[in-house]
Amino acid sequence: MDTNLKAQFFCAQRAAPLLKQSGRGRIINFASLGGLKAWPKYTAYSVSKAGVIMLTRCLARALAPEVSVNAIAPGTISFPQDAPEIAELAVRRTPLRRTGSADDIAEAVVYLVGASFVTGQVLVVDGGASIPT
Repeated sequence: MDTNLKAQFFCAQRAAPLLKQSGRGRIINFASLGGLKAWPKYTAYSVSKAGVIMLTRCLARALAPEVSVNAIAPGTISFPQDAPEIAELAVRRTPLRRTGSADDIAEAVVYLVGASFVTGQVLVVDGGASIPT
């Protein structure tokens, strides 16, 4: 809870007055598919990320119109040091047949920074993994 939810809350709490005073700004939180789907083996994680999603929506209402607030919910993101079997499982479950990369998340951030008519949203970046079957 401290790392996943409270840290984003306190960061926004400090940044919000400065952003509102400037007359424009963007807050981009990091959620997860775990905040959108029930993962019983990772209950605390899922609850903390669901909290990030609600924090995003509440801040979007509270800080508008000067500040937009959105979240990114990544799917499986691979890094070179990751175990290959984790990536293989994710690839089989993902319609785009690959895991995400840091660049995929960076592109989502760039999009949200430039999006002037988007607030209170969760941008899922998961290669289609969350599409219901």
